[in-house]
Amino acid sequence: MLNKTMAPPSKIRKLEMEFGSGNEDSVCQAFLEIERAQGEKLMKVDYKPQVSYVYNPLEYAREPHEDYIKKYCKGRKDVIFLGMNPGPFGMAQTGVPFGEVAYVRDWLKIEGVVGKPPQEHPKRVISGFSCTKREVSGYRFWSFFEETCGTPEKFFKRCFVHNYCPLIYMTESSKNITPPELKGPTKTAVTEICDVAFVDVVKLLKPKIVIGVGKFVESRVTKVLKTGGIDNIRVSAIMHPSPVNPLANKGWKETVTKQLSELGVLDYFDKK
Repeated sequence: MLNKTMAPPSKIRKLEMEFGSGNEDSVCQAFLEIERAQGEKLMKVDYKPQVSYVYNPLEYAREPHEDYIKKYCKGRKDVIFLGMNPGPFGMAQTGVPFGEVAYVRDWLKIEGVVGKPPQEHPKRVISGFSCTKREVSGYRFWSFFEETCGTPEKFFKRCFVHNYCPLIYMTESSKNITPPELKGPTKTAVTEICDVAFVDVVKLLKPKIVIGVGKFVESRVTKVLKTGGIDNIRVSAIMHPSPVNPLANKGWKETVTKQLSELGVLDYFDKK
């Protein structure tokens, strides 16, 4: 039985009736609709006093984000790599998960106009594809798949990359606040909204495996799928590529290759 964090069955049935034909356009449009509803609900949450700035790249970076979805979310996926939320120099700038500018532009071939959030912190300026600061996590993440698969088409043939939460949160001083660092009713509201959206994504893309990029995402997905009675999806995790993680700075690619090999996920890649 679904609890209040799960999307009502009627909503899922409606989604599948509207977009369930499985053709490329219908899957893309359904995915964008799930994200749009998620973003709108999250923007209505009261984040004060912990959070002073909230950026929603689904809105101000809509063009490149939709270009990403339309290019690479064309049908069902066997594997979903799930990040936590945007980084300040990645998806916050380009609208693409782990969206380090050079990889988004030159390897993924994503383009589009990037605007500004309604309230912009002077220390976290959005300059889109003109951003010169490298998102190390994104560089490590996408360079791994480039080296493994060669082209994005080969990687995305059976895999997809998404974020649990599409918003980025900051304090008055510009300190990044991740979803698990939110407190009280705010954390509860964000978690419930993101849980519902992710269940909708699972219903749409029907993955066999969800790989959390980091332990928080793995634990969240495990809980939400169990609560929703979804027991036919394998959930695991890989090490997060963030430079603040000392272990990631000591051979992240080698570690992740070993992790994915042990999980059997490398078999889902269309390699070079």
